[in-house]
Amino acid sequence: MTMPDTSQKIKRDPERTRQRILAAATEEFAERGLSGARVDSIARRADINERMLYYYYGNKDQLYTAVLEDVYLAFNRAEHALNLDALAPLAAVSALAHFIWDYYAAHPELIRLINNENLHEARHMHESPQIRALVSPIVDMLASILKRGEASGEIRSDVDPVHLYVTISALGYYLMSNRHTLATVMGRDLMAPDARSAYTAFNTQVLLDYLRVK
Repeated sequence: MTMPDTSQKIKRDPERTRQRILAAATEEFAERGLSGARVDSIARRADINERMLYYYYGNKDQLYTAVLEDVYLAFNRAEHALNLDALAPLAAVSALAHFIWDYYAAHPELIRLINNENLHEARHMHESPQIRALVSPIVDMLASILKRGEASGEIRSDVDPVHLYVTISALGYYLMSNRHTLATVMGRDLMAPDARSAYTAFNTQVLLDYLRVK
């Protein structure tokens, strides 16, 4: 019996192959970090041979950078799908914050990859202008919301959009990054639906109370 030639299928559909490799590499790097991840394991997950993986992505570090770019691109696309211009300024900030916190909760692999990249002092992100370009537009969007709020008299005039974005991100990131240790030392699962809902409401109130013109 003649076995199907999978290499021909791969050659006919290179984009699908790239996505399979990226999906497999995302799982491997998120689970094991850059140092612990193995190229042969990624190849097995993607159901290809290692030679094909190197053909598409060069080496392990280049593949890792491609994974970082891919997860940030997915995050960026989801952010830009929000219709924040249709909302009043404070409601727009709240909607953006809730989106970011929900996205982190739904994509723990993003948190793990960021944690790992911080261990490597963001070396791969420094080498990727694409990642920086993906983050800047959402900060610009937030700056526009702040300007609208300032003009309408709803939002104070001294808010730095970068500081605000970092704070919004941190409020969701810290919970996801430290949820296991927090559950142990606090004796409370902050990711349980009721607890997470209460935590979201608390953080939202903190943000809006700071932004409002007193």
